[in-house]
Amino acid sequence: MSVAHVTLRGVTKVFSRPGKGGEVHALGPLDLDLRSGEFFAVVGPSGCGKSTLLELIAGLATASAGEVAFEGRPIAGEIPDGVGVVFQEDACFPWLTVVDNIAFSLRKARLAPGERESRVRDAVAMMGLGGFERSYPAQLSGGMRQRVCIARTLVMKPRLILLDEPFGALDQQTRLLMGEEVLRLWRQTGATVFLITHALDEATMLADRIAVMSARPGRILEIVETGWPRERDSRVVEDARFGALTARLWQVLRQESMKSIGRPGGVPEGGA
Repeated sequence: MSVAHVTLRGVTKVFSRPGKGGEVHALGPLDLDLRSGEFFAVVGPSGCGKSTLLELIAGLATASAGEVAFEGRPIAGEIPDGVGVVFQEDACFPWLTVVDNIAFSLRKARLAPGERESRVRDAVAMMGLGGFERSYPAQLSGGMRQRVCIARTLVMKPRLILLDEPFGALDQQTRLLMGEEVLRLWRQTGATVFLITHALDEATMLADRIAVMSARPGRILEIVETGWPRERDSRVVEDARFGALTARLWQVLRQESMKSIGRPGGVPEGGA
């Protein structure tokens, strides 16, 4: 059995409501283990706390109760060494070239100039950005800008990569191709990958395991194992099991999605 890379025990997150009084119970309680080297995805209805869960693991937020640990050490209010985060928003600096954007995350790292240049060069090659090193973000497509953001994370050589809806702004075909890129990087780096997404088919294609969350307060209702081989790509969508796995996710998620938009769950339209 793989070693737990990230552990969450009894984790709860409650937000106060400034000016309105009261509290919003956003998340938990929940327990979760992320296995070292696995690709783990989380799906759930809007407002269920997926992003809050990622922020807790990233050290960008603190739990109201319970403990979050990375490699056996509690995460205490800042991004731990060895953790990289890629967000949905285009986070490229428009005034910097591709190589300068990628190198930006190394500005505080104590590296020899040769090591810095080597890491940036490797990240450029790994993300297929060769020939665009001196281009600016405005000269790139949306998919290429997201590759730059991923490369900026990769140069830090993270052991845990957190992906917060990284392909949400891309068209379906580009999402599939970017998914293949992420799978290739996952295999090459050996990092643990944690993805949150609204797209059930994306989660099914990419992940080894998928957690389905409830409506707020978010809890884990079920963890679905896909059973895909490690050497996979977008062609898994042609497998008959792909449709069955995606349908299973929706079967669990449907009632929770209805709750999140204010419709009564568990009662089909037109019947009891």
